[in-house]
Amino acid sequence: MSRIALVGGTVLTMDDDATVHANGYVVIDGDSIVEVGSGTPALRPDDEVVDTADQIVMPGLVDLHYHTAIGKGFSDHLPLWEYLDTAWYPLIRNLDADAAYWAAAASYLESIQCGVTTVNDMYRRLPDLARAARDIGIRAVLSNDVALEEHNIDKLDDNRAAYQEVHGLANGRVEVYVGIEWLPLADPELLQGARALANKLGTGIHIHLNESLTEVEDSKKRFGKRPTEVAYEAGILGPDCVAAHCVWLSDREIALMRETGTHISHNPSSNAKLGNGIARVPEMLAAGINVGLGHDAAECNNSRDLFEVMKFASVIHRANRVDSSLMPAPDVVRMATRNGSAALKHNTGQLTAGMKADVIVLDTQNPMFTPLIHGDANHIYSHIVYSANGSCVNSTIIDGSFVMRNRKLTFMDEKEIVRKANEGFQRVLKAVQANS
Repeated sequence: MSRIALVGGTVLTMDDDATVHANGYVVIDGDSIVEVGSGTPALRPDDEVVDTADQIVMPGLVDLHYHTAIGKGFSDHLPLWEYLDTAWYPLIRNLDADAAYWAAAASYLESIQCGVTTVNDMYRRLPDLARAARDIGIRAVLSNDVALEEHNIDKLDDNRAAYQEVHGLANGRVEVYVGIEWLPLADPELLQGARALANKLGTGIHIHLNESLTEVEDSKKRFGKRPTEVAYEAGILGPDCVAAHCVWLSDREIALMRETGTHISHNPSSNAKLGNGIARVPEMLAAGINVGLGHDAAECNNSRDLFEVMKFASVIHRANRVDSSLMPAPDVVRMATRNGSAALKHNTGQLTAGMKADVIVLDTQNPMFTPLIHGDANHIYSHIVYSANGSCVNSTIIDGSFVMRNRKLTFMDEKEIVRKANEGFQRVLKAVQANS
């Protein structure tokens, strides 16, 4: 396999020194980056040279809280709890293997087109999701929607079986974590079981915490404690745990997150659409907590575009606090790349030698990048966060392979994915109506 040399573009490394190469290059050998710098690299006769002039080369985006979506735009006018009970849970309870595969493929397709190279996906039928991730080429961390048995979704045994079947698929590109849906569908004993299973398997945990005020009040009523306090006492929190949302954290809960080294996924656009509020991200960051970004689910966001999430992550806090200095663009890009990668313990998120080759190329000839001072880091960060969207992504490289090149999917057929995903939704919806 020949090396790939991306040459002539503006390279946004996201390394420790935030280095930007105005006329830079990235050399990829196999699944890894082997050289990054300015000017022209020492090329080999069989290197595949890709001209990235007038383009930005940067690390792929990490979507730290993600759900495969089958019913995008379906019943999206409801508050969280009502939406879950009337739409989300009925749909996922009626999934079949084929619908799950194509729903995942469609979800990952949109993400790849928007420059996302890693998803942290909590859903059902993980073996089918894993095969979709393998086939389309994305890097995926998968976890089950585990709840108490009475709720008729997934159990810890389902998560164990999924780990045994597909963890490590696609040369390690697919991993399996232990997932917990949320505390209203769980109890401390289930959380303790999830921690024991994760420890036994040597894997991580993905959980929703403090997403809504109704969740907090439910936890206080049932357990006499707030959700994150319950999770702490059950042993769920830790450096191998990604806690999603965390909108309504108290000062004590922020301290518990910091104490345990738990990672948080901030999902501002989903939280806004569902009317759940605005997370205390400035306080989380000030406490030293690692915070990444997620879109959540297309059912409660309607877009998997992490560029849009980056913009929300900056402007929503400025509006809320009446402070335009908050959440500066470089910090937000870091949240979408390095922070998400760190949360998942991946060797990605920056363009430096030895890192996995998860790389995206943005087209600066797109009017969204006009005008642009090439090589001016602040101008580049500003455009990425406040101007760009997924349509600016020209190519997406994952594990050293082009999974999308010049906006064309490499390993699967886009039209087939769309057709099969639509068919799957119609079939599942009919099953929901038949069983209601």
